[in-house]
Amino acid sequence: MNNSWNKIIYKAWSPMYDKIFNSGAFLQARKQIFEHIPFDSGQKVLFVGVGTGADLELIDQAQLNVTAIDFSPDMLHRARDKFKHSSIEFLEMDAQNMAFENETFDYVIASLILSVVPDADKCFKEMERVLKKEGTIVIFDKFIPKEQTLSLPKKLLRPLIQLLGTDIGLDFEELYRRNNKHLTITEEKKVLMNGMYRKIMIRKIG
Repeated sequence: MNNSWNKIIYKAWSPMYDKIFNSGAFLQARKQIFEHIPFDSGQKVLFVGVGTGADLELIDQAQLNVTAIDFSPDMLHRARDKFKHSSIEFLEMDAQNMAFENETFDYVIASLILSVVPDADKCFKEMERVLKKEGTIVIFDKFIPKEQTLSLPKKLLRPLIQLLGTDIGLDFEELYRRNNKHLTITEEKKVLMNGMYRKIMIRKIG
């Protein structure tokens, strides 16, 4: 996967994205992600890889200072259209190289983005960089299930699925181990497909 290819593939995905990833089991999973997050009025919240804005529909964004970024102009256009009368700031931006100051946001929301970007480590580091001390990263994404390896069929399918704009072989435990100097996991639970999709909440402690 690379940025140029992702722009092409998500241009193709954008008209049908909500029908797949904002309905049925995926919608129920998204609701689980946000139902107990203790947002406070006025907090600064960053949605990384906001896509068509599916997550924005599940929060009281009128009470928050929300910024939403995406690298795909087509996905971002659909999100803007949904919330054109809101105060949300929509920006076309690379999640691996964000144009924000250090420690800007109280929450960083990362739904289905680490498995999409070409370099998950860069994206993870950037999310940690722009997060305030004692702030929280909220992750909803697909990873290799804990203490398992990628099965042979998935290993064979992985390159093809990457051409569709996502990675089924990302190991969160390894990603976190490489980048957890100032972070601690406060919540982790399986939300979809027997633990392939997880909710992970991480607090910045240093």
